[in-house]
Amino acid sequence: MIQTGNPVISIYTEMTPNPETMKFVANKLLYPGKSIDFPDEASAAPSPLAKELFTFPFIKSVFIASNFVTLTKTNETEEWMDVIPTVKQFLKEYLENGGVVVNEEELAASKAQKVASNTVAADDDDVVKRIKELLENYVKPAVEMDGGAIQFKSYTDGVVNLALQGSCSGCPSSMITLKAGIEGMMKRMIPEVQEVVADAE
Repeated sequence: MIQTGNPVISIYTEMTPNPETMKFVANKLLYPGKSIDFPDEASAAPSPLAKELFTFPFIKSVFIASNFVTLTKTNETEEWMDVIPTVKQFLKEYLENGGVVVNEEELAASKAQKVASNTVAADDDDVVKRIKELLENYVKPAVEMDGGAIQFKSYTDGVVNLALQGSCSGCPSSMITLKAGIEGMMKRMIPEVQEVVADAE
């Protein structure tokens, strides 16, 4: 039997609406069906990949999703174009060598980290189920294209609280997306919703 060795990984970049972030897309699933946000180096313990990325002095935060990593650079970094080749080469080599993206056991042990998910839970009431389904089916595909995620946090007295992650966190256009896009859609499709607010994670 012929062994082919490690798969060849290709990485390409996509700009996001947030000028401080860049989306690095792989031809391999990194964290299938899930996403996780590491807003700083201290939060990165469950992800060997994120810990390695934080060793670059220009990385401020790391967001990992299905087949991409969104990185936010520090303000001191000149331009993305100066550092993209270095990051692409690192990601390519890390993934080709079988590097671990997220250590699920360590993640489960870490109470501080929550894996972002809009999955409907058995104890969710009807309104919360509809909110999560709308986020999963309509919002998630659109914001993932821009290298981010918007996750359900809570629903109380007509107010939906969401978490902005990845390129959505700190993005100048995220509030427009939130109010004009998501809030408008939720009010039309779920009459119980009166307002949508968000926290950047």
